[in-house]
Amino acid sequence: ARAWRLKMALREVYARATAHNSIEQAASDLGAWLSWARRCRLEPFKKLAATLKERFDAVVRGMVDHRSNAFVEAMNGLLQQAKRAARGFRTSQNFIAIAYLRMSKLKHLPASPFAPAMPQ
Repeated sequence: ARAWRLKMALREVYARATAHNSIEQAASDLGAWLSWARRCRLEPFKKLAATLKERFDAVVRGMVDHRSNAFVEAMNGLLQQAKRAARGFRTSQNFIAIAYLRMSKLKHLPASPFAPAMPQ
């Protein structure tokens, strides 16, 4: 139950930071949560609190600026697709070429040479 309360309290700190958009208030709220997490008897939360304290300024800026890792995760998904598509190629250079082609989302590329011809 204590772990759930700590988790929900951290979510509330993040939600308040995005709502009021104040660095000072977000730092105060996060500092209070860190104090609670460091004093709890749950090792994973103590470790999380130590990590957040090391990167305190960056975490506060990220909370106020509404940053997330969604863009990086989306790029990772595209890279995994490119990796699956490049299995038949022989070198890593071919994988890199496929990755660039897939991730660049170019619109002006010529049509596939394997596409059926249009009837005239």
